[in-house]
Amino acid sequence: MSTQGWHGHAMNRAAALAGCTALVLTLTAATAQARPGHHHPRDTARQTLPANDGWASHGTGTTGGAAADAERVYTVSTWAEFKAALAAGGSAPRIVKVKGTIDAVSEGCDAFAAPGYDFGAYLEKYSPQSWGLETDLSDEPDDSPEGLRRASAARQNQAIKANVPANTTIIGVGRDAGLKGASLQIKGVDNVIVRNLTFESPVDCFPQWDPTDGDKGNWNSEYDSAVVYGSTHVWLDHNTFTDGEHPDSAAPTHFGMLYQQHDGQLDIVRGADYVTASWNVFTEHDKTILIGNSDSESTAAGDRGHLRTTFHHNLFKDLVERAPRVRFGQVDVYNNHFVAGDDYAYSFGVGKESQLVAEHNAFTLPDGVSPAKVLKRWNDSPLTAAHNRVNGRSADLIAAHNAENPDAVLRSGAGWTPTLRTKVLPAWAVPFVVDHGAGAGRLR
Repeated sequence: MSTQGWHGHAMNRAAALAGCTALVLTLTAATAQARPGHHHPRDTARQTLPANDGWASHGTGTTGGAAADAERVYTVSTWAEFKAALAAGGSAPRIVKVKGTIDAVSEGCDAFAAPGYDFGAYLEKYSPQSWGLETDLSDEPDDSPEGLRRASAARQNQAIKANVPANTTIIGVGRDAGLKGASLQIKGVDNVIVRNLTFESPVDCFPQWDPTDGDKGNWNSEYDSAVVYGSTHVWLDHNTFTDGEHPDSAAPTHFGMLYQQHDGQLDIVRGADYVTASWNVFTEHDKTILIGNSDSESTAAGDRGHLRTTFHHNLFKDLVERAPRVRFGQVDVYNNHFVAGDDYAYSFGVGKESQLVAEHNAFTLPDGVSPAKVLKRWNDSPLTAAHNRVNGRSADLIAAHNAENPDAVLRSGAGWTPTLRTKVLPAWAVPFVVDHGAGAGRLR
C-alpha cells in the first residue's frame, strides 16, 4: 500500500472510531436525560415521579412515601416483616425497603394444602375419560377433590397476597432485592411507588381444571405479580418481572393440556387510573400485561374514561403475548424495546374501545417473523402506531398487519395525543439505551 493510501486508510478508520465514540457518548447522554429524577443525590427511597413523566404525573402527581417520618421507614428481609410493614396503621406516608430476596412460599406448596387434598385423586376424578367435557366443577361439594382444591387455593390466596396502602413507596435495597412467589395488591388506593425489585412470578399451587374451557378443557391459574385494581397515581419503575425458576417450558401436561401455574405479571384493572411503568424488564412469560380485564358492560362502566397508563423505556423480552393487551384506556407506549422469542404471538392486543398510541418503539423479531404479528386485533378500535422500527428498519405496523389480515383490518388514529412524556428518543437509539438501563439493580 502506498504511503498516501495508508494515511487515507488510517484517517478513515480514525473517523469511523470517532463516529462510534460519538454515538456511544450521545446515547449515554440520552440515557441520562431520559431518566429524570435519577440525578438527585438524595435517598432514592424518597424520590418522586418527575413532572410530565407519563400518566401517573397527572394532577397531583405521584410521591409515594417520600414524606415519611423516620419511624415510618421500614427495612424488611422476611415475608412476615414485609406484610407487617404494609399493615402498620394509618395512611401517613411510609417507605418499605426490601433487603435481599423475600420468598412468600418458602415452605412450599404443601404448606397450603387442605387436609385430605390429593392431586392424584383430583386427576382421577376429573379426567375427560371419567368426567367428560360438558360440565364444569362449580357445583362440586366441599368434600370433593375440587372442594378440597378450592380450600387449598384459599389458603394460598390468603398467604401470598400483600395489600399496599396509600402513600407508600416500596423499594429494593441494592441489586439483589426482590419478591418471590408473591402477589402485590395495589387495590383501591392512591399514590404508590414500586421500584428496584425483581418479581419472580407467583406459582399457583392449585390450578383449576375447567372441562368447558375451549374444546379440550383447560387449566386456569390465579395470582399476578402485581395488580393495580381501582387505584390511582401508581409508578412502577426499574423492576424486573420474570418466571425465574418456574418457566412454562418446565411445566407438565395433564389431560393433554399445559398445567398452567402462572397468570399475569402486571394487571391494571377495575377503573385504575394514572399509571406510569418505566424502565422495567418484563421477560419469560405468557400472558404478560392486561389493561382492563373484561369486555362486559358490568366492568366497562367503571373502566371507560380510566385505565390511563404510560409505558416507556421498558424491555419486553421473550414474551408470548399481552405487552400489553388493552381495553378502554388511553395507553401511551413509547421508547420501549421488544425482543421476541420462539413462542412469540403478538405484542399489542387491541381490545374493546382501546385508545392505544405506540410510537418510537424498537422491535427485534426472529428471522421469518413478520412485523404483522406485532399487533393483534381483538376489537375494531383505532390506534396510533408511528415512528416504530423493526429489526433496524422503519415499519408501518398497521399497514403490515392489514396486508396480512385483510378480513380484520385495523384503523389508524387513536383520537388523542400524549403530552405527558419525558425526552423522546428516536427509535434507532432505543435498544442501546433500554437494554443498558432497564430492570432491577440499575436504579441510580
